[in-house]
Amino acid sequence: MTTDNSAPVSGSIMVVGGGISGLTTALEAAEVGYEVFLIEKEASLGGRVSQLKHYFPKLCPPTCGLEINYRRIKDNKNIKVLTMSEVQSVAGTPGDYTVTVKTAPRYVNENCTACGECAKVCETEISNEFNFGMDRRKAAYLPHNMAFPMRYIMDPSMGTDDRDKVKEACKYDAIDFDMEEKTIDLKVGAVVWNTGWQPYDATRIDNLGFGRYQNIITNMMLERMASLNGPTQGKIVRPSDDKAPATIAFAQCAGSRDENHLPYCSYICCMASLKHATYLREQYPDAKIYIYYIDLRTPGLKYEKFYAKLKEDENIFFIKGKVAEVSEEDSTGNIKLVAEDTITGDKIRQTVDLLVLATGMQPTAAIDKPAADLNFDTDGFIINDFSKGGMFAAGCANKPADVVTSNQNATGMALKAIQTLVRR
Repeated sequence: MTTDNSAPVSGSIMVVGGGISGLTTALEAAEVGYEVFLIEKEASLGGRVSQLKHYFPKLCPPTCGLEINYRRIKDNKNIKVLTMSEVQSVAGTPGDYTVTVKTAPRYVNENCTACGECAKVCETEISNEFNFGMDRRKAAYLPHNMAFPMRYIMDPSMGTDDRDKVKEACKYDAIDFDMEEKTIDLKVGAVVWNTGWQPYDATRIDNLGFGRYQNIITNMMLERMASLNGPTQGKIVRPSDDKAPATIAFAQCAGSRDENHLPYCSYICCMASLKHATYLREQYPDAKIYIYYIDLRTPGLKYEKFYAKLKEDENIFFIKGKVAEVSEEDSTGNIKLVAEDTITGDKIRQTVDLLVLATGMQPTAAIDKPAADLNFDTDGFIINDFSKGGMFAAGCANKPADVVTSNQNATGMALKAIQTLVRR
């Protein structure tokens, strides 16, 4: 379509990132009639939400939000999903962009029924990044139990013998090791970046011992442990000996609100630790839980009530003070920590079975910067330029946010993308 004195305008919208906010943006635009290209670099949609046991505010499992969205995608012919795909470049102006997209080979075609016979015969194992490397999986694997598309993937590390075995085991002629990388150009009128976030790399926080001591884990690792499809089938245990922890400490703002790491508050970490305390309490009624914090941030009445309820638990202790250093007890693998109680001024020394680092969220765009004409703040979040239009950031690509806030923001950015098309 064209308008007077304007360049040609594409009626299509591209959404980059298939997490919960990307799904929302794509569906909101598609369901009012616009063609949408949904680009996801992983083998499945779902993003961070797919890794959670529960998410706020209703403590829903991921199936709650993802299954209905997947059904809406299946029922909507306006949405074209490209997984294992990344944007290589964006050229043009609002209303008239050419986006180059590169798609890596899955080595599995649409004949796949996810029967799993290929995985049964595959002997090659690889680190399971979905579980943050806490276990291993076959090189023929389903990304996770809620994968969309529900299709296996063959890791390129698989040797010749295994390739022959999996091809022979497949009854549906779904495995094709001749697949190659493809690059295509797509014409779109607007691009919405829903590139999400990464857990901050805890190995960079030298004083907190992650990577040196086994019984120090991150909040997202605990989330995967608590999940039924996680590395421990839902049981939260100490990595060193698989024992039930009797004492657990949480170090809030691990790398956040720190000029040497992430200078900002990541918004979700306090509520995540409070949620994790409920996971622990369900499994271990008598466990003692210690939460070391700078400030506890519980935005909104529902979150404040959630916090108030936990404060009634006589075995959950809130200590206003930041964990300064950690070490390991040689004979037990227990974690010794030192913190200062900022209310009393006392130095606290404590030994716990398990220490959980509440690491913050870092925008993916800060680590893998999109090849597009975008503005970024000093922390790597994409700044929306509404006067320019054309390209927008939604969800955690724009600012730290929980699921509800991300979805609200994603709906707004779908509207902004549509306005770019109709105003040209």
